[in-house]
Amino acid sequence: MTEPSWIPDGVAIDRPNVARMWDYFLGGAHNFAADRAAAQQVIGLYPDLPLVAQVTRGFLRRAVTFMVAQGVGQFLDLGAGIPTVGSVHETAQRRLPSARVVYVDLDPVAVAHSQAILQETPNTVAVLADVREPAELLDHPQIRGALDWTQPIAVLAIALFHFVPDDQEALAIVQTLHDALPAGSYLALTHASADSVEPESVVRTEQLYERTRVPFRFRDRQHITNLFGGFELVEPGVVYLPMWRPETRQDPLLDQPYRASAYAGVACKVSP
Repeated sequence: MTEPSWIPDGVAIDRPNVARMWDYFLGGAHNFAADRAAAQQVIGLYPDLPLVAQVTRGFLRRAVTFMVAQGVGQFLDLGAGIPTVGSVHETAQRRLPSARVVYVDLDPVAVAHSQAILQETPNTVAVLADVREPAELLDHPQIRGALDWTQPIAVLAIALFHFVPDDQEALAIVQTLHDALPAGSYLALTHASADSVEPESVVRTEQLYERTRVPFRFRDRQHITNLFGGFELVEPGVVYLPMWRPETRQDPLLDQPYRASAYAGVACKVSP
């Protein structure tokens, strides 16, 4: 069988890939047997995970909508994966057609596919870069050129920092981003938490992700709050995913928010 054209030469499809696993959790079609097998093992530990993926996408939509309402028209989506239905550019440009969006990922498969599906989308690019090298990322010519660094920018770190297991490295990344952004910019992030997860499941999940290119680490609410660094949190602060400005009383998991096993928050850079 011929491989899809969006797979670059030399990229193995017989090893689980984090971006493709997330696409599978969302019900997407850009994944392969190894991804589905690994994803099913994670679902065996957390049967709610596909629902959590949908709840995470719901938070992304609400956060982007909120930031557009605050006058932000530029978005830097870090660890973006594959921008399937409900992605940043769809949400932002539906409300602000001139919105600029830069998707960043270190996975060549995710970036190659993103570039393919975005080639007809104005003001939107996908860039191969590593958030763990924030200074180099910020100096990337495509990123510098696509965004106006004199105007507020929204940085999105959705399900990203649990793939940066070292606390000091994660904090340094946020600090570098904070220092580079103009006042009025925002940071939105979600992060997996073991606060409501059995310890055995925590260990097994972290071990499972060791088989992928990127390790995984849970953090508790306080450590996740610390990741916002010098940004000022907006209401309601760092809360379980479904509790961040829900749209209706019928939002998924709103009655049992701890089942999301992840926290979310949005914060603003108030001063230069």
